[in-house]
Amino acid sequence: DEDFVASLPAELQGPMKRWFERFQLSLEDNLDLFRTLHGSHNAKRRVRVQLAPANLHWCSDKALAALAELSRSHDAPMHMHLVETAYQKEYAKRRGGGTAVDYIDRFGMLGPNMTLGHGVWLNEKDIDRLAETGTCICHNCSSNFRLRSGVAALNRFEAKGINTAIGLDEAGINDDRDMLQELRLVLRAHRVPGMGDDEVPGMGQVLRMATVGGARTTSWRESLGTLEVGKGADLSLIDWDSLAYPYLDELTPTLDAVVQRAKASAVRAVMCDGEVIYQEGRFTRVDRDSALKALHDDLSRALADDEVERRKLSKALLPHAKRFYAEYIDPSRHEPFYRPSSRV
Repeated sequence: DEDFVASLPAELQGPMKRWFERFQLSLEDNLDLFRTLHGSHNAKRRVRVQLAPANLHWCSDKALAALAELSRSHDAPMHMHLVETAYQKEYAKRRGGGTAVDYIDRFGMLGPNMTLGHGVWLNEKDIDRLAETGTCICHNCSSNFRLRSGVAALNRFEAKGINTAIGLDEAGINDDRDMLQELRLVLRAHRVPGMGDDEVPGMGQVLRMATVGGARTTSWRESLGTLEVGKGADLSLIDWDSLAYPYLDELTPTLDAVVQRAKASAVRAVMCDGEVIYQEGRFTRVDRDSALKALHDDLSRALADDEVERRKLSKALLPHAKRFYAEYIDPSRHEPFYRPSSRV
């Protein structure tokens, strides 16, 4: 942060420094907040409180050590965005002399209680270490495409037996948070050239990531993710006609039809722990129309003075940020896991 501020014109240094100061949080206050929430809510049937160190570049060593210890003492899973971009990969090298995985491993953060969001720029050694420790990954395919972050090596994660979940990271490909569509994107994005079925994700693998894989990243782990006696009754009902009409070959496996064709609009009901929370276009616990109207009214108001200033600051900063990071990474040192095309 200090280096970036120092690189700015004098008139932008003050506003940028104040902007950074707004994001400095009290570590002890946040640890106390977790303890309070965990003590008050974690024993409830449908509630689990987890830890979320945002990213390596936003956490001090003291914070990493404290969060790792808190996770162990409370058996609380953690979710941490890591090496989403090539810039974050380079940052880790400059900060610790190795990879981001190497760095957080020093604090004992790897293991089944840790889920790494993205993991786009993991290297071979990182992936081996995650597999060895049982660390999970959450694959955010849409987000990575939209933000030009890269393509995670999902095929290698699968080959190494890493538990992978599927997420959106608030950036679905169509701004509609359609998880069924996300399954198709994950299925298609990793189909490297060739004819071997074992080289690319299959229908069952993608569905497993979205169900069992996701459950394993939470405190519920094996008690969710599949429809079995004794497990939580979490399920979605999909209108078959929306998949099969006007025609679907009778030899098409049901799983293939769901993964290839289902959309959020085809969902007729959703059940959570045995309770119907959505049915025939209506949420049973939320007044959707009122909630959307309140959201519309709030976001349609005139911007406050500080919001206007922040917009001006972001526009003024953009060319300087691009210049600051212009030579931060060396793409010639990158060797991709996938080879989708060739220049020669």
